[in-house]
Amino acid sequence: MKRTGKKTATDRNFVVALSRGLDVLRAFQPSDGLLGNQEIAARTNLPKPTVSRLTYTLTKLGYLTPVPRFEKYQLAPAAMALGYAALANLGVRHLSEPFREDMMRATGGAVAIGGRDRHSMIYFGQSRGSETVGVQLDVGSRVPIATTAMGRAYFWALGEEDRTELSRVLREHYGSRWPKMRDGLERSGEMVAKHGFAISVGDWHDDIGAAGVALKLNDGTGPYAFNCGAPAFRFTEERLINDIGPRLLAMVRNIEAALGGLMSLSKKDDSKKLKPGGKVARVAEGIR
Repeated sequence: MKRTGKKTATDRNFVVALSRGLDVLRAFQPSDGLLGNQEIAARTNLPKPTVSRLTYTLTKLGYLTPVPRFEKYQLAPAAMALGYAALANLGVRHLSEPFREDMMRATGGAVAIGGRDRHSMIYFGQSRGSETVGVQLDVGSRVPIATTAMGRAYFWALGEEDRTELSRVLREHYGSRWPKMRDGLERSGEMVAKHGFAISVGDWHDDIGAAGVALKLNDGTGPYAFNCGAPAFRFTEERLINDIGPRLLAMVRNIEAALGGLMSLSKKDDSKKLKPGGKVARVAEGIR
């Protein structure tokens, strides 16, 4: 995890202390049990004395729970409540679930939706069956943008200015590894332009193959991205291009159409004075 960039740090409206506190919370991953100050310092690139003050403060505020026996911390319910609140407001997560389930059953792959978290994509919806034992990812998991199908699809859904800025972030994060990753991203751009989806076969993990498609909303939020992945011996490059990718693309276009219909309905609700709080209204209002 990188420190705050110079441009942001010199912004008079930017609160560096708050940024560092959030970096500490962000250091905890779904697979983590407990983290100590030294581990948090290594993940955030913050000085250990600074981390000690931040963990003390976050403990007092109820966002971290200390475990004195191990001199470590775990996320407290107050911190987890923030994540659950965010998930509850992601209407696209709920609306896409039946589409994801259908895709999972039809292909035998794990199907997820995610959004950007710095140089990674973070899952906020996942459909996984018994056939996808090789794909051990769930809600809250992070995958890299540069080498995954989901990340590549997201990258090429951005406008040119945002894509240039993200390239800068990735270059700073990966350093000497960036040129090879950039080449993979550029090749994926050609595939997105030709087929409408990106793929990754062994680029992230040797034994994982996946296709990715971006979801664009007309309300100015996002983009988000979906993927469908499985062990590479099942999702070969040929199958991804000829079967999985086209299926995933059709699924995302159907979701976009459904979201467009919900947005139209929600606008009509105001004029027709429909009963507030209905399912359509709740989902439409939660699209972010």
